[in-house]
Amino acid sequence: MASYLDRIEQAAPAARWPMVRQWMEQEPLPLFAELREYRPVLELPELSFVTRFEDCIAVLRQPEVFTVALYQPKQGGYWMSHDETARHWREKSIMRSVLDLEELATVRRFIGERTVSLLQAAGGGIDAVNGLCRAIPIALVRERFGFTESDPEQLREWSYWNQYDAFHNQPFDADRVRDSAQIVARRAAANAQMVAYLLPLVQRRVALIMAGQAPHDPVTRLVRIALSGAVQFDLPRIVQNVGGLLIGTVETTSHAAINALEELFRRVDLLPQAIAAAERPDPTDFDGYVWEALRFNPPFPYFFRKCAKRARLADGTTTVEPGTTVLPCVHAAMFDPAVFERAADFDPARGTENTFHFGYGHHECLGRHIARQMVPEIVRNVLRLPGIQATGPVEKRGGPFPESFPLRWNAG
Repeated sequence: MASYLDRIEQAAPAARWPMVRQWMEQEPLPLFAELREYRPVLELPELSFVTRFEDCIAVLRQPEVFTVALYQPKQGGYWMSHDETARHWREKSIMRSVLDLEELATVRRFIGERTVSLLQAAGGGIDAVNGLCRAIPIALVRERFGFTESDPEQLREWSYWNQYDAFHNQPFDADRVRDSAQIVARRAAANAQMVAYLLPLVQRRVALIMAGQAPHDPVTRLVRIALSGAVQFDLPRIVQNVGGLLIGTVETTSHAAINALEELFRRVDLLPQAIAAAERPDPTDFDGYVWEALRFNPPFPYFFRKCAKRARLADGTTTVEPGTTVLPCVHAAMFDPAVFERAADFDPARGTENTFHFGYGHHECLGRHIARQMVPEIVRNVLRLPGIQATGPVEKRGGPFPESFPLRWNAG
């Protein structure tokens, strides 16, 4: 059979990126190995595709050169769509300050208890997507982040359509998105509903603070910061950032947890070891199984950036021209033998130092510390179920996210 590069070059230009993306989903590791060795920067009509670790780092660490301009039509004035601006630094710093790292143990305990409760109530079978992996982060948002008196189904919708439009409805997605305008409209409608909920919520928090009766949650902390007048952070900024907490929590957590479960279930040789690790009181060793599973099966196999000015990549010879969409393929980078020893081996003790599970650089995931507790704790409690097995594949039903993954176990 011809090599991947041969088949790419023989294909019509418009067919090349859809072909590469299909291989990324169906046979990623041999594709990445060939590209890293022979064409580490693959230039396609729609974009440039970067596969080596060094080059992915070079793209992601230069936000003024490789920008998130493609986020702006989707996210407006939200700081995540900014590069190296005062708003970005100020508001990301505020959001980090209200997500207390001192509470991580409490968060993990909450996630574990809720996961066990949902599984016990399921009676031996559950659809792991809506029944568990979306339900748990929604519970966290409602009960610990401060989204009181909210509708769980609405929270799911608001996160879903924002994630879909921002990360899976870009110009280079035109080959697989059936109705881009409808996705934009669903996101706009979701945001209107979200603002209609959040404005009264913030106003109630102001009243509770004034009465000395406010709870201790991120929403309340943001309101206190705004009321202090110490920084530029008014009511609209509170609403947008509170919404960002929700949007960044639900669908990303669900996708990661499902991908980790999928990878572990299909590794029948390693699954007993992972289950044994899940049974231990200290989850540290078990967490390594989850992060290594996500190296093989990441929910975000690539990020995307827009080149703002001519730049050279790490090899010193490849030049990227302004206006080029660049996809640092972090899935490929996490198997680069120049950085990962025995990269093809599944090693739960490998560590996460050079992985991209939470992005990298200026746009690293805001909630990475919470996610490091939440995702493995969901997976751990699933694997502790007696006789646990997947009874069907992960189904995406034509969209970008897992929508169904049936599990069964022995409900004593």
